[in-house]
Amino acid sequence: MKKVVKIILLIILAVVILTVGGCAVLLGVMNHRNENYWKYSEPKGEIETKYTELGSYDVSYAEFNADGKVWGKYEIWYPSEMQDGTTYPLVIMANGTGVKASGYKEVFKHLASWGFVVIGNEDDNSRTGESSAATLDFILSLNADKNSNFYGKIDIENIGIVGHSQGGVGAINAVTEQSNGNMYKAIWVASTTSRYHANEMNKNDDGWSCNLLNIHIPIFMVAGTKDFDAGNMTEYSETLPEGKVQGICPLWWLNECYDAVSDDVDKVIARQTGKDHGDMLRSADGYMTAWFMYYLKGDTEAGKAFFGENAEILSNENWHDIKINP
Repeated sequence: MKKVVKIILLIILAVVILTVGGCAVLLGVMNHRNENYWKYSEPKGEIETKYTELGSYDVSYAEFNADGKVWGKYEIWYPSEMQDGTTYPLVIMANGTGVKASGYKEVFKHLASWGFVVIGNEDDNSRTGESSAATLDFILSLNADKNSNFYGKIDIENIGIVGHSQGGVGAINAVTEQSNGNMYKAIWVASTTSRYHANEMNKNDDGWSCNLLNIHIPIFMVAGTKDFDAGNMTEYSETLPEGKVQGICPLWWLNECYDAVSDDVDKVIARQTGKDHGDMLRSADGYMTAWFMYYLKGDTEAGKAFFGENAEILSNENWHDIKINP
């Protein structure tokens, strides 16, 4: 009997070891894919492919304490060899709910490899734009500090902002509601929390709404076609019929956002086929990079992804439900 128990215990131990080992391997694979996501993105267009890959700059990292602010610290990814007398476009990142800048580090690194200074923070609740505004003020203070490595390195005429999910609301509010919002030149947002969910959230904790009527800079808005982003409702409704779900960023919301932005503004909306809410910051990175290369660095090749009769995105099978102005 003792021998049988011993054998059973050994079998259980072996199963546990194999399970733990398998989980460790799986976690390692997942981490590798996240850290090297650009290798697995499967871009289709020539321009999308070019800007999905890493750029030519080696990248360094720095972090600074946020002096007691709830967002903890500021994190900066930047070209390692910043040249004296040269300035670099700046991109601010507004976090999604509970996903801090440290959770996006590979996205920061990718954008910095194309010659941008990219900065974020550890804010869990970025929706008001306050932490993004403070982050912008902080990097500009380093730009003015003669003792800083960033002294005179920021191109203050070419500043962009990115937001994902709640951070999409935060990026819009950073531009439209914060005192330094007029410094931004372009905005890119992914899977921005819809008006339906904003209204639901505002019942308990306000600040979730955003007003795109006050956007006067080029804006590119993206979302995924899968369930969590898309849901199965085709319009806004305060009540949901049985079996219906409002996605985080459904097509009706993208269209509403597009229509709210003035036709005097360059604007694009598009949905990425087969992708969902959590995918969008990484999977859409090629066109995000191209967007900022065009507006912040004057890269006309990148602009061909979005504008002109043969705009690449219009024939790219990765993308659907596209609207472009002009």
